[in-house]
Amino acid sequence: MKGRALSRTASHKKATMRNMATSLFRHERIETTTAKAKELRPYAEKLITLGKRGDLHARRLAGRSIADRQVLGKLFDDIGPRFAERPGGYTRILKLGNRRGDAAEMALIELVD
Repeated sequence: MKGRALSRTASHKKATMRNMATSLFRHERIETTTAKAKELRPYAEKLITLGKRGDLHARRLAGRSIADRQVLGKLFDDIGPRFAERPGGYTRILKLGNRRGDAAEMALIELVD
């Protein structure tokens, strides 16, 4: 079994990853738990690689994961070309310490510039 379960069913985890990737591309940085950030990183980087390709097939593949057309357009028109020369490592995870309410480890995941 690959990856972290994150205390979710498979469909719930898939929806979580889709929503977090959409938020990451919309805001270019999000604050979440460390486990979710580590699970989001490869998911988001594969979508950025599709954005770098830029063809119709890549757009349709990315459209499976990103339902918001504005964010999908931003991925292909802005984010993909920005990382055209970069061979990988499009995201950065910065640890922020523990959350006050339940002491969960928090992290900031952002797109590298």
